[in-house]
Amino acid sequence: MNTSTTPLKIDFVSDVSCPWCAVGLGALEEALQTLQRDHVSAELHFQPFELNPQMGPGGQDIGEHLAEKYGSTPEQQAQIRNTIRARGAEVGFAFNPEGRGRIWNTFDAHRLLHWADEEGAPGQQHALKKALMAACHTRSEAMGHHDVLLACVREAGLDEARAQAILSSDEFAQDVREREAFYQGHGIRSVPAVIINDRHLISGGQPAAVFEQALRQIAGEASA
Repeated sequence: MNTSTTPLKIDFVSDVSCPWCAVGLGALEEALQTLQRDHVSAELHFQPFELNPQMGPGGQDIGEHLAEKYGSTPEQQAQIRNTIRARGAEVGFAFNPEGRGRIWNTFDAHRLLHWADEEGAPGQQHALKKALMAACHTRSEAMGHHDVLLACVREAGLDEARAQAILSSDEFAQDVREREAFYQGHGIRSVPAVIINDRHLISGGQPAAVFEQALRQIAGEASA
């Protein structure tokens, strides 16, 4: 019996402020946990995508923002929130029933995620991503405020002083912009976008079963 492990490289392109990205990550994690039994492992990297790169430092009321961007009514927004909350519950992610309140610029969060991938220990970028999503979607915190970002850094076990120095400078800004341009240049227009082994794309906040089936097939091809 073959017990060797098949490694997969997974780039999870997403934005902290994207609720479907939180749903998609939870489903992907469930799928990967199941696939561990079949000797499939994953090297997971979180890549930047800004839904609202022009968002000012003060943010914007979420209802106003969604109405301007998508033309949705308050009733439609409430219905979508209910759908997302139910999908989140399926994968163990709790959304604030009242919604986020405001939407914020997430560029600094992406700079910290890039730093965590470059300099953090294995698993710390993943832990930071989870902490940022919980701050945004579960607790409705101000994701443009450095004290909120630093609390997430502490939660992920990363060096807070180093994070503070990054936030006080423009360190990693160019790296993040280059990564964003790379994925947009390769046709990524919406998130989450899950790219496996640099060639297979799974789009959207899919259920765990969809991720599991796709990853199982890709792993089978990789090990053949």
